[in-house]
Amino acid sequence: MTGKATDLLTLETIRAAADRIKGAVVRTPTMHSITLSEITGAQIWLKFENLQFTAAYKERGALNALLHLDDEQRERGVIAASAGNHSQGLSYHGRRLGVPVTIVMPRTTPTVKVMQTESVGGNVVLEGETFDDAYAYARQLEKERNLTFVHPFDEPNVAAGQGTVALEMFQDVPDLDCIVTPIGGGGLMSGMATVARALKPEMEVIGVQAELYPSMYARMKGKDLPCGGDSLAEGISVKAPGEFTAEIIKDRVDDIVLVSESQLEKAVSLLLQIEKTVVEGAGAAGLAAVLANPDKFAGRKIGLVLCGGNIDTRLLANVLLRDLARSGRLARLRITLQDRPGALYKVMTAFNTHNVNIIEIYHQRIFTTLPAKGLITDIECEARDRAQLNALVESLRESGYDVSQVELN
Repeated sequence: MTGKATDLLTLETIRAAADRIKGAVVRTPTMHSITLSEITGAQIWLKFENLQFTAAYKERGALNALLHLDDEQRERGVIAASAGNHSQGLSYHGRRLGVPVTIVMPRTTPTVKVMQTESVGGNVVLEGETFDDAYAYARQLEKERNLTFVHPFDEPNVAAGQGTVALEMFQDVPDLDCIVTPIGGGGLMSGMATVARALKPEMEVIGVQAELYPSMYARMKGKDLPCGGDSLAEGISVKAPGEFTAEIIKDRVDDIVLVSESQLEKAVSLLLQIEKTVVEGAGAAGLAAVLANPDKFAGRKIGLVLCGGNIDTRLLANVLLRDLARSGRLARLRITLQDRPGALYKVMTAFNTHNVNIIEIYHQRIFTTLPAKGLITDIECEARDRAQLNALVESLRESGYDVSQVELN
């Protein structure tokens, strides 16, 4: 890569990428969400990139990069380090084009991700305990095998491919006045911002990162912030942002906001419940930002990219149940009782009176600070809403019970 970054990624290179990949990726819809608009106080338009074949926008940049290879490079093949959507997009289109694709993943990568990548044509090599280990080994294999390395974000052709998302979005909704886009390494944001600045310079361009991984945010704000932890948005959990993409973002993005894990969980849950669409944590980051900053986005016509839908089903189930708990529809009540016949029956009568459904009951007699004749009972229950749950708790306390609720973060 030579030359100034802003000269290497332009509206013209993104339009050329759109022509290049046309027909080989899904032309996903951009749709207005009436209910999310009512909830947020903004006009919300969603770009459904989770409907791509590999369920993520990453196909666009990977394909554009593959189509830039010469015949010799195609024959030798390409290599990348990725445990996420880039690996699947590159593998799928590599197989389709007859280009051998090698993907280096950390040994800690979940088996399902290895299998998904192999199922779409990738040759997976497991090396190291971390992504950095896998990345270093991929660069080593690049030289040893004379392969072409395809970076997941920090490369002009990849970013140009990602920018085609914005071209389609603005064709569908030309009067957007704000876009809110997830940032990991910055490839998608670079492409989106480039199109926005060229077609509508006055548009506000906002990036979003997870609070646990504020790498681009810290770089743009001149801060030294820690990066690490188990984020729901693993697709944007990047410790070191791209150099190329950082230059683009500094020039073309107005601001970057951070969202918490609970805000990401809420957004994932809302999109499934309201739009009936499955997104991963990174794909919900834009909505999470709007929900977390209502005053900032009120009344705006906002475009959000649901950039991916690859989320583990068990994790998704946990997110949905945790959201029910936060809303008061599921709860675990901890009640101190005397260990005598009929004690639990009396408590259950209160649940029946308030029409709150009991799901599970856990008795704890040994590991407590109570006297030997006391016990702690945890009751998991299901209510219509928080008001119904609060009425039950108040009734139990008025009857003399010591009641507390196990809270989530």
